[in-house]
Amino acid sequence: MTEQSTAPRPQRRPPEQRETRIVSARSSVWRRLETLWSDRELVTHLSRTDIKVKYKNSALGLVWSLVSPLMQLAIYYFVFQVVLKNGVPDFVIFLFAGLMVWNFFQGSITTSTGIIVERSGIVKKVSFPREILPLSAVGAQVVYFVMQLIPMAAFLLIVGVNPDWSLAWLLFPALAALLVMASALSVLFSALNVKARDMKHLVEIAMMAWFWLTPIVYSFEYQLSKQLHNLHLTWLYLANPMTPIVLTFQRVFYPHVQIVNTRTGALETIQPTWPATTYALLDVAVLVVGAALFVGAVSVFGRLEGNFAEEL
Repeated sequence: MTEQSTAPRPQRRPPEQRETRIVSARSSVWRRLETLWSDRELVTHLSRTDIKVKYKNSALGLVWSLVSPLMQLAIYYFVFQVVLKNGVPDFVIFLFAGLMVWNFFQGSITTSTGIIVERSGIVKKVSFPREILPLSAVGAQVVYFVMQLIPMAAFLLIVGVNPDWSLAWLLFPALAALLVMASALSVLFSALNVKARDMKHLVEIAMMAWFWLTPIVYSFEYQLSKQLHNLHLTWLYLANPMTPIVLTFQRVFYPHVQIVNTRTGALETIQPTWPATTYALLDVAVLVVGAALFVGAVSVFGRLEGNFAEEL
């Protein structure tokens, strides 16, 4: 006779008492990009919500988005046209063309950097692609950018300057490069700020320095290019991704490549004498770099997102 084992058999736990193990697989970059594209309507909705919340109970509403650029414009106009008198005719158009670009770029990045921390409540409670939050901040800046076209059109009419409409097509690659570059840095810095909260303050300081490294309040060709050309370093300055975009906007809205300085009476070249194709190629190069940076930013965001709940 065969002896039967007297060892007790392990009892199976009831379904309600069984342990549940959750394995979270990290999505690939392309999967995350596909999800962002499918949820693009949520970006638009959050952008509209941000604008409504910002101007809630405000009598003027979006009109306030014109105050900051107009104040900047008034200050720089007073400094460079009244006090220092740089002698550039209609300098206000040249200046504002660059300021429009910079206000969008700076506003997108500074607003997006701290947005994950500021929206920690929704981040911890609701499941959605977190990259949408910084992208929605960029979307709100698109609206503010469009609003800046109103004072630009007004100044063009007041001073009687007609943009170079034959080069207006250059604005499309420039705008695409600006949007992609701003989105890439916004997604990247928003994730890094969760890990290191000093990132927001560091970005604010960096943007201040970046502004003066971009030819907005001074002429790239007359005041900078000659000195750099002598040192064979012009390429280094063009490595600033904002330089080609700003130069494109200035070339379209301020159609004077050469001007007669009203202070000295000398003929000066204040904008690059490049053909339109050179502007386009530089903008496309920034667009390609920005697209690669955006893919990298989404990858970094995905790696850091798993610790958001603990960090927040």
